[in-house]
Amino acid sequence: MQQAIAQSPSLPDEAVCWQAVLERDRAYDGKFVYAVRTTGIFCRPSCPARRPKRGSVRFFTPADAIRAGFRPCRRCRPLRPEGAPTDEAVRRAIEFIESHLDEHVTLERLAREVGISPYHLQRIFKNRLGLTPHAYQKARRLERFKEVARSGYGVGRATYEAGFNSSRCLYESAIAGMGMTPGRYRRGGVGLEIRFTVIDSPLGRLLVGATDRGVCAVSLGEEDDALERALRDEFPGARLLRDEESLRAWAEAVARRVVGEDPGLAVPVDLRGTVFQLRVWDALRRIPAGETRTYAEVAEAVGSPGAARAVGSACALNPVALLVPCHRVVRADGSPGDYRWGRSRKERLLRAESEKRGSA
Repeated sequence: MQQAIAQSPSLPDEAVCWQAVLERDRAYDGKFVYAVRTTGIFCRPSCPARRPKRGSVRFFTPADAIRAGFRPCRRCRPLRPEGAPTDEAVRRAIEFIESHLDEHVTLERLAREVGISPYHLQRIFKNRLGLTPHAYQKARRLERFKEVARSGYGVGRATYEAGFNSSRCLYESAIAGMGMTPGRYRRGGVGLEIRFTVIDSPLGRLLVGATDRGVCAVSLGEEDDALERALRDEFPGARLLRDEESLRAWAEAVARRVVGEDPGLAVPVDLRGTVFQLRVWDALRRIPAGETRTYAEVAEAVGSPGAARAVGSACALNPVALLVPCHRVVRADGSPGDYRWGRSRKERLLRAESEKRGSA
């Protein structure tokens, strides 16, 4: 998903990042990269390329930019190391994988190319990106398939260009990572029916969308049209049906979570994401109401210590607000941090849940 991506918890303020980009300030190289939605590329702040429009820019760490589907700029080379041997090893591993997506790259082969032991490479790669080299390669192949499929080519060509050696491998990855078949994804969700409704909540308008598998979208905003447009942008080929009646119970159950109440109704979800994102979202659903976890604690819980930034990215891309309570993840200093739907909403959610827990 490329809509409304929130900022990683460890980056400078967005206003500071944007000013650094405008000034091509080399002092911020290594502290963040900026990604441009219209080109699918991410760059250093000092990149000499023409400045993009502010509305097309998102700020990431390099690893999170890759995870979100962006490619490194060939002009400023944002994956060049900033001096740390670990960064250099991971960078070289990433570049080798990227240039061999159409091959089966074993950990042993990758380690020989990088010049360190397989065990050490596996450990530092996973700590840095939150994924093993093998999982990273599968994720990048799937992202490549999406890119080619979105450009209008058929599934067969997209499968070949993405490096999948069989349609079976593609289908297994696609169902796990996208929640739909490759053909349906290429057509923007054609044949997929998504019912949705928009209701009032204490945090503004609340959109709930669902497939026949469960709720696939929960978003917060001020205007119905904007919420519906965002849903349509994500599934341009899907059939969207406004359905106030059949979704009423689920929508009201989600809305009750806004004030910290137990809805008393199990709401099924239809989540679509990478393996790492699904692990993070599952961990978030296990955080009790009224409690919080830091990004580092969630990274530890999913077995990827050191991947706090990647956890932040997964939180930012959470498609079902409240049902996957990413608002319960806070900075290491205890401050709320950013939230896809606005920091003030996050603070209100945490306050409501804390008060409810205190009065129980």
